[in-house]
Order: sequence, then structure tokens, then C-alpha cells
Amino acid sequence: MIIQRYIYRELLQKLVWILSLLILVFASNKFVGFLADAAEGSLPADMVFLMLAYKMLATLPKILPVSILIAMLLAFSRMASDRELVILAASGISKSFQIKVVLRFALIFCVFVSIITLYLAPWAERNIHELKERAKQESDISGIKAGQFKEFSQGDRVVYVQNPSTEKGSMEEVFLQVRQEGKLGVLTSDSARFKIDPKSGNKYVVFSEGRRYVGEPGLLDYQITEYEKYAIQTESATASSTAGKISSLPTSEIMVSDNKAHQAEFQWRLSLVLSCLLLSVLAILLMQSHANEKRYTPFVIGISIYLIYSNLLGIAQTLLKRDTIPSFIGLWWVHVLLISVLLILFYMPQIRYMINNDDEHQLIPADGSEEL
Repeated sequence: MIIQRYIYRELLQKLVWILSLLILVFASNKFVGFLADAAEGSLPADMVFLMLAYKMLATLPKILPVSILIAMLLAFSRMASDRELVILAASGISKSFQIKVVLRFALIFCVFVSIITLYLAPWAERNIHELKERAKQESDISGIKAGQFKEFSQGDRVVYVQNPSTEKGSMEEVFLQVRQEGKLGVLTSDSARFKIDPKSGNKYVVFSEGRRYVGEPGLLDYQITEYEKYAIQTESATASSTAGKISSLPTSEIMVSDNKAHQAEFQWRLSLVLSCLLLSVLAILLMQSHANEKRYTPFVIGISIYLIYSNLLGIAQTLLKRDTIPSFIGLWWVHVLLISVLLILFYMPQIRYMINNDDEHQLIPADGSEEL
């Protein structure tokens, strides 16, 4: 049908425009932060754009629901201001038909959102975690400069490099000072490199062909040891580096888990998909209920409902994580509230009609005669 294609085109144009604008705003904000990290040396320059791409993919599920809401409001507010909704109603295009058109468009959009939310976003979160760990490892290496001291383990390990090496991750003419149990140890080596134990995650400096001096400061009693290879631990692995965030876990893993935090995350992901459908219906019902009012009125009401709805989802997710509410209630009660609002908006004309009829009956006397 021509009208159906016309509505689809309007919705798609507005959605692409709004989504592009929001992505540009978020990407600009994140890009500035990543550039600052790169300038400080905590993020390698060659990771900036890759980290930005993964971060935007992980953030996309949070942007999509509000994007489709604003796009729907913009499209139908433009049609209402040009009296196109009135013409559609006069032509026999009912409210139910318009809702069906919106639902078809929203269902296709929800398929796109579900792929991103359930699969691509967790995958992006895992890649972000891996990039952060790699950046942390490389920042330790890149932070060491020729002729400067570099502290590790809160000052217990101090590294000095005379000449940088052209090979990535390695150093030449290295000096290391170690403080342990009141003793001072000094290692010198022709070359050294950083190494990370893949099992424990601990960080080491591996020295090759050098000497080790151990003794107490102020005394001349030193032990001198020549070695071929010697490894010194500079940092221990932290819990955050060995375990990723729950948001990075695959959907197939958390959907069968009995962990409350996993259940909350799974329901949150499903809620992002369901909210796109519910907010689309909200937009069309708001425009039909307030078509004769000022143009910005549906925007104010719609954004206010969205803010309350999203905040309630966040509260429900926290309550479920803390095991305050059972899993079968979880986040679903928030969707039930929004569905109740949608039903009220849908039957608003009938409710107004019944209220007006009751008022008219109250003005008519009991004997049926009209008052003068």
C-alpha cells in the first residue's frame, strides 16, 4: 500500500537521522577521552580507533530505544502539523491500522536490536576488556624511556634503561633496584624484556646475561651472583584483570545461570529489545491522543515517560542483583506498568466520550424535561 510505504519512509528517514546524531555525539565524547588516555601513555595510539569502534558497538543497545522513540515522535509530529493524520483519518485509515504499520516497522527494528544486544554488544565488551589489558601491558613497556626511572609495585621495583631497543617489548643496558624484607637488591643486565604469565597474569621482567647484587644499605657485605636468565615479578595480577564484567558474558551463558547478577543482566538485555517495541507504540498513541495540542507536548510527555521507565528498569535490575525481588518478577513489572499506560492512551477517546456523556446526563432533570 502506498500509505504504508510512505509511513515507513518517514520513520526510516527520521530514525537514521536521529541515530546518526546520537552516535556522533557519543563517539565524539568517547574519542576525546581515548585521546587523553593516549596522550598520557595509558592507551597506545594504534588502539584508539579500534577501542572507539568496540565501545560504540557496546553502547549502541542503550541508544537504540530512545532513538526509535524520538524518530517516531518526529515523524508523526510532522505529519500532524501538516494535517496528514487528519486526512488519513478522514480517508478511512483507522488508528488501529496506523498502530499495525508502526508495529511491523518496530518488529523489524527489534530483530536488528536483538542481534546487537544479545550477541554483538557482549562480544564488543569482551574485546574492550582484552584491549584494556593489552593496553595496560604495553603502557608499562612504552612508559619506560631511555635515561628515566620507572617505578613498579608502589616503588619497591625501580627500572632504569640506558638505551631503548628497536625490538618491541625489550630493553638494553638495564638496571633494576628491588627492596624486599629490608634488603636492597640491584640487577644489571645487557638486555631485558617484559613477560606476563598467561596462567597467573603476573608481570615479570626477564633479565639476560647480567649480575645480581644483594645486601643491606650502609654495609659492605654484598652477595654477587652472575646469571644467564633472571626473572623479577613487578606486579601481581588483580581480580579485575582476570575476570571480565558481567556485561561481557555471552547471552547463552547467563540465560541458564542461577546467579542473580546473571539473571538481572539477561533480563536487562531482553528489556532493551522489548522497550523498542513498547516505546514505538507509545509514540504513535501520544501523537493520536495529543494531535490537536501544541507540537512539543507529545515530546515532553514521551521523554518524561521514557526517563521514568528507564530509571525504573535500572532500579529493578539492581533489586534483582541484590536478590531483593524474585526472578519471576525481575524487570517485568516495569514493562507491565508501561503496557498499562499504553492501554490507557489507546482507550483514551472512549474514556473521554464516557465522561462527557455522564456529564450531559447529569445536566438533564430526572423527569426528562430540559432546563431553561
